[in-house]
Amino acid sequence: MPNPYRELLAVPGARTFVAAGFVGRMSMAMVGIGIVLLVSAVTGSYGIAGAVSAALSLAYAAGAPLSARFADRYGQRRVLVPLALANASSFALLIAFSLLRLPVWTLFPVAVLAGLTQPSLGAWVRARWKHALRATPARLHTAFSFESVVDEMIFVCGPMIVTALATGVHPAAGVGAAAAFTLAGCLALAAQRGSEPPLSPPPPEGGSGSVLRNPAVMVMAPVFLMLGAVFGAIDVSAIAFAEEKGHKALAGVLLACYALGSASAALWYGARHWRSPLHRRFRIGLLLLAAALAPPLLISNLYLMMFVVFFSGLAISPTIIPGYGIVERAVPPHQLTEGLALVSTTVGLGVALGASTAGRVVDVHGAHAAFLLPLGAALIAAAIGLAGTRSISKHELSSRTLSG
Repeated sequence: MPNPYRELLAVPGARTFVAAGFVGRMSMAMVGIGIVLLVSAVTGSYGIAGAVSAALSLAYAAGAPLSARFADRYGQRRVLVPLALANASSFALLIAFSLLRLPVWTLFPVAVLAGLTQPSLGAWVRARWKHALRATPARLHTAFSFESVVDEMIFVCGPMIVTALATGVHPAAGVGAAAAFTLAGCLALAAQRGSEPPLSPPPPEGGSGSVLRNPAVMVMAPVFLMLGAVFGAIDVSAIAFAEEKGHKALAGVLLACYALGSASAALWYGARHWRSPLHRRFRIGLLLLAAALAPPLLISNLYLMMFVVFFSGLAISPTIIPGYGIVERAVPPHQLTEGLALVSTTVGLGVALGASTAGRVVDVHGAHAAFLLPLGAALIAAAIGLAGTRSISKHELSSRTLSG
């Protein structure tokens, strides 16, 4: 590992909260796929499976910023423990209702409960980095890059684990493992009081407006929504593509190739000292991502697809990392966890949109047609990002002036 990352992990408490965050976030790469595999096995429909997964993602998008706001106000530990217990109970009900073959509509309320109680742990860990590196804020670039590597390694391991469990052990085993990871990681993170960010002081009167009113967040939220649609559509399309080729168990490997490409790019990106402004790097990343999602449309062989999508994944992290950096600079300290969680959960909302739409396309037109969806979503994200670049740039400059 490059020196900047070794130095980062030498920060007191960093190794333990990174490990807890890794375990707790493993489920973010497993839940959607696990639900698709479980519900499609029970109902025989990718459309229904995608809709249940979308319901969970929508609820997650609504609940995660709220729990992050409570964490800013009351502390991470006080919020995480009851949240994790409620989440584990909700997933247990979802599995039970599926295996008992209760009416399809019953799956939706328990999926909503599971989503509402799913914390955006990536935001919580990034907030810990912000606190841990308060004396050396320039190192946040490396920290956020490292967290993107962690995210991508989760997306390397998670899909393979959940597909292996769901196809080789039991259809419900993948969802059960995802819920167990969330519970263990949340409780481990809650136990680490030394690295927990302090309670944010209440804002001055009239200064507690919604983080959604922040100019940069107003631009980033719809862009990350479309990026989430890219990821959700890829998940469902890849599973269906692997099944059509007679290798459903390799769906996790196919998805892991995307993540390996992104993780490789994140390691390179975080080890560099960039002189170009964040908004410019973000804009270039959006354009590269849209271009990189076109080649999979031309591939019909599963093994060649694995090779091609690795290169498609190279554009993901160089887009996500500067996006988080822009939000971190733009959002005031008393709303930091909430702002980061909001960006993460707009991704979740996009995943719901992408997964649900891709499920319907797969049912009607097949898996290959569904690969048009991530390309289309990436083009929309690029269009919004390019149109909003000027306001992001102005906000970044003003933030630098205030902090400098």
